[in-house]
Amino acid sequence: MSETAQTNRAPLPPEIGRRRTFAIISHPDAGKTTLTEKFLLYGGAIQMAGQVRAKGEARRTRSDFMKMEQDRGISVSASAMSFDFARGQNDYRFNLVDTPGHSDFSEDTYRTLTAVDAAVMVIDGAKGVESQTQKLFEVCRMRDLPILTFCNKMDRESRDTFEIIDEIQENLAIDVTPASWPIGVGREFIGCYDLLHDRLELMDRADRNKVAKSVKIDGLADAKLADHVPADLLEKLREEVEMARELLPAFDRAAFLEGSLTPIWFGSAINSFGVQELMAGIAEYGPEPQPQMADPRQVSADEGKVTGFVFKVQANMDPKHRDRVAFVRLASGHFERGMKMTHVRTKKPMAVSNPVLFLAADRELAEEAWAGDIIGIPNHGQLRIGDALTEGEALRFTGIPSFAPELLQGVRAGDPLKAKHLEKALMQFAEEGAAKVFKPAIGSGFIVGVVGALQFEVLASRIELEYGLPVRFDQSQFTSARWISGPEDAVDEVIRKNGQHIAHDNDGDPVFLTRLQWDIDRIERDHPEVTLSATKEMMV
Repeated sequence: MSETAQTNRAPLPPEIGRRRTFAIISHPDAGKTTLTEKFLLYGGAIQMAGQVRAKGEARRTRSDFMKMEQDRGISVSASAMSFDFARGQNDYRFNLVDTPGHSDFSEDTYRTLTAVDAAVMVIDGAKGVESQTQKLFEVCRMRDLPILTFCNKMDRESRDTFEIIDEIQENLAIDVTPASWPIGVGREFIGCYDLLHDRLELMDRADRNKVAKSVKIDGLADAKLADHVPADLLEKLREEVEMARELLPAFDRAAFLEGSLTPIWFGSAINSFGVQELMAGIAEYGPEPQPQMADPRQVSADEGKVTGFVFKVQANMDPKHRDRVAFVRLASGHFERGMKMTHVRTKKPMAVSNPVLFLAADRELAEEAWAGDIIGIPNHGQLRIGDALTEGEALRFTGIPSFAPELLQGVRAGDPLKAKHLEKALMQFAEEGAAKVFKPAIGSGFIVGVVGALQFEVLASRIELEYGLPVRFDQSQFTSARWISGPEDAVDEVIRKNGQHIAHDNDGDPVFLTRLQWDIDRIERDHPEVTLSATKEMMV
C-alpha cells in the first residue's frame, strides 16, 4: 500500500491510530522468545525478563505458558500480549503476537499472520537466513506484510554485516536498508550507530536488564565519537557506513509499507541491546490498523460498528476450568464490555460479558478495546477459527487458511471404556486448530492429521494432562488428506464409490484419504468436475 493511499485516507481516530499490531517470526533458537521478553520489559509489562531456561518457576519466560514449552524451552502455541510503549510525546499500544518458531507448528503461525499488520523477522547474526525464516517470510510476502528485521546475537561471533544484508536480499528477494550499523563484533561488539537519527548507542554488558545508553552526536564526523569508540573500530565504522550509504537504498516508508523494503536493526536481545531502537521503529514507521479483507466488502478500521474475527482458539489455558478462549482480532470500531454481538455463522446474538486482554499467561478483563486490538473471549465451544463477530452485518472474513495434514495416525485411548472421552478431547483440539481429526466413513475410531511429528507428542501430552487420558498413536495406512468439493451429485458419487477412502472432518465436510498420489490422480481423471483441495478456507 502506497504512502499516498495512506495519506489520502482520513486519519484514524487517535485511539486506533496509536495501535501497532505485529507478530514476531523466526527460525527456532534465533532469540524470538528472548526478544519478546525484552519488549515486555521495556513496555513496563514485567519487572524482570526471565531467561528461557532460567531456574525456578519465578523466572519462567512470560510468553510460554504450556507445560511442554517450559520444559523444552520452545514456543509451540501463539500467544498474544498487549502493552504500552511511550515514545517522546506519543504513547503507543503494542499488540504483539508471538508465533511458534518450530516448523511443526507452521499452520498456527500462518493463521496468526492473518491477524497482524506487520511482522518483525528475527535472524541470528551467525547463521543468517534459515529455512523456517524463509517459509514464514513467504507467508508474509503473500499477505504483503511490512517487515522489520532484527539481527540478533551480535555479541557473539557473527558474520560480516554486508554478508548478512546480501543474504537477506538474495534469499528473500527484498531490499534491505540499515537502520543501525554494528560497531565491532563478538567480544569487541560495543554497540551500534543509529543511522536514522545519527546517534551512538552503547551497550552495557554488566547489566542485562539495563537500557542501553545513547550519545547524541552530530554525524560520523563528530569528534565526540573518539571518546566512546576505540580508534580502529571508529575508522572501520566510518568506512562501512559510507559504503552502506552508497550501496544500499535509503529508508523509504512507502516501500516498507508495501513490503518491498525492510529496515534492519542490529543488537543483542539477551543484553537488552538494540531492542528499544527496534520498538521505536515499530512505533514511528509501523502501519496503523489496516483494512481487513472480507466478503462481501473490505472492512476499514475507522468504521463505527464493531467487527472482528477469530484467528485462534486455545483450550484449557486454565486447566482447572476447562475453558476455551477464542482470540479475536478487532477489525473495526470501539468495543465495550457487555456488548451484544452477532455470531455470523449461527446468526445468534452473543453477549460478550467477560472479554480478556492478555499479558502472556496473565489476563485482565477488557473494559474496552479498539480496532487493531486482540481480545480473548472465553466460551464453551461456540466460537471456532474463522468465525466473524459483527453488530448485525453478515460479513465473512477471508484468507484464514486450513492446510491438509502431512502426517496421519490412528489414535486409541489406553482404556477402551474411555472412547467417548477421547472423542470429546479430539473434537476440542480439532476446533482449536491443533490437529485435524477425521472420522472414517467405514469402521470405528479416529484418524488424526498434523503438519509435523512434534504435534503428536504435544497432543498426547495435552490429552493426558488436561483430560487424564493416556492415548496411543498407531501408524495409519493413509499418508495425506484432501477436501472434496464440487456439484453435490458428483461428490456423492465419489463418496459412494470410494467408501474405504472417505472420512469427515470435525465440521462434517467430506475428506478423501489417500495412500499415494495415484489415488488423487485417479479421482481427478474419473471425476473431472470434483476438486480435491489441500487447503480449506476457515470461514463459514
